[in-house]
Amino acid sequence: MASEISAVAAEVAGRLRRRGIALKGDERPEDLADLLSAVERFEGAVEARGGDLMVDDLQSSQPDDRHFVLPPRSADESLRIYIAQVDGATARVKEHPRITS
Repeated sequence: MASEISAVAAEVAGRLRRRGIALKGDERPEDLADLLSAVERFEGAVEARGGDLMVDDLQSSQPDDRHFVLPPRSADESLRIYIAQVDGATARVKEHPRITS
């Protein structure tokens, strides 16, 4: 059971890192799951407002709209605080004008 949890946590950590989110490697599996859920809510809000997740990401040097980019995690920031930041960014995205093509 513990090895299954570790394997899932490693997979979730990989998904978060591919999105450009800094992880320290000592995060608890439940915190990683909560962060992934928060990130997915953020991404859903961005898509609902017309944002392009391929362009508006942490690794982009020129995003279309900075409002649609996840906030970066600072080196000394706990995961719980970062999750709260992502949730706050999600709320702001929901208030942002919709992009129409």
